[in-house]
Amino acid sequence: MACILIVDDHPLIRQGLAGVLMEEFPQGQVVEASDAPEAMRAVGSQTLDLVLLDLTLPGRNGLDLLKEIKALRPRLPVLILSMHSEEQFATRALRSGAAGYLNKNSAPQVLMQAIQRAMAGGKVISPEVAERLAAELTVDTSRPLHEQLSDREHDIFLRIGSGQSVSEIAENLNLSVKTVSTYRTRILNKMGKQNNSELMQYAIRNHLVD
Repeated sequence: MACILIVDDHPLIRQGLAGVLMEEFPQGQVVEASDAPEAMRAVGSQTLDLVLLDLTLPGRNGLDLLKEIKALRPRLPVLILSMHSEEQFATRALRSGAAGYLNKNSAPQVLMQAIQRAMAGGKVISPEVAERLAAELTVDTSRPLHEQLSDREHDIFLRIGSGQSVSEIAENLNLSVKTVSTYRTRILNKMGKQNNSELMQYAIRNHLVD
């Protein structure tokens, strides 16, 4: 009997996913969490077979939560289900221990196939992501600039690239403005950019923001 945790801050998304899951696993159990603390309580107290994790959560980077889940339950498969494209987060999620990465626009049958594969111990990886991961196994000095950022820097870079101000990012991530400004400086230095406008142009040019 499958027990699946859905971690998403949108009630309608959770309800829709729960409906699809109960059709596939009528004898199963669906647990819901709207944020990171609720998710970690469920992971710590329930016997789960799979976690469906959104990357955009209130006050918490989903990749950070993924690492925390894997640290507590290394063998628990975590399937990322996100609105963000693969180019933005897939390789980072897989490197952090995710069993796979799907866009929320995926058809229900594709989602169920991915869930079955992940619960069986397999990986859910598109050919494009597989190629990207294989390329990272070799020393490649031509790696894109944004791939040289840490996970937190990458998250803040994408927020800057989508037009958020330092104060908005600080509020959304529950960080101080000073901390976000420090990350911004590191990002500019690593990417050789001068200001937010250049970061935004880079993000748009590389199709990293919607």
